[in-house]
Amino acid sequence: MRLFLNPASRTYLRELAQEFDASPAHVRSELQQLSKAGLLTSAKSGRQIQYQADLSHPLFPEVQSMVRKALGMDRILDSVVERLGQLELAFLLDDYADGKDTGIVDLGLVGGIDHNNLSDLVDKTEKYIGRKIRTLVMTRKEYDKLRPALAVRPHLFIWEAQGIDGKQPAKPCGTRRTRETIR
Repeated sequence: MRLFLNPASRTYLRELAQEFDASPAHVRSELQQLSKAGLLTSAKSGRQIQYQADLSHPLFPEVQSMVRKALGMDRILDSVVERLGQLELAFLLDDYADGKDTGIVDLGLVGGIDHNNLSDLVDKTEKYIGRKIRTLVMTRKEYDKLRPALAVRPHLFIWEAQGIDGKQPAKPCGTRRTRETIR
């Protein structure tokens, strides 16, 4: 799930074994099966082999969609876009942006957000997905000011308004994640 939620992330065997408290042999077997199926690519980095999701695999979009659904990201996104007012940008921060399911979803929202609807929405969505949601709500001006601090944290853009003037439809952002570039 970690590699498919955020396909820009890379990891190695011991890191995954430690994170999931599993034996390296078991994790190696799983990584080899996914690599053999063509869903992962691997590259040697020093003495370690780094694994990453293969974006060119024909089933990648479906696998990523299943992972997002399993984590409840699809429900969060649908609800946020429909009910929160003048949403300009939505992104995941920290663990979930790194593809780690810790049970706490850190969600950044930029725009004129309806706080009453947000509170209600968070309560309902938490029950539905079985995870805690922490929100960071900012105006565009606040976001621009905090951009340097946010840029050093793992983040994954999940939605942006294409035409804030309302002339172009909004769209999901896809799977971009970066530590270097934040809007």
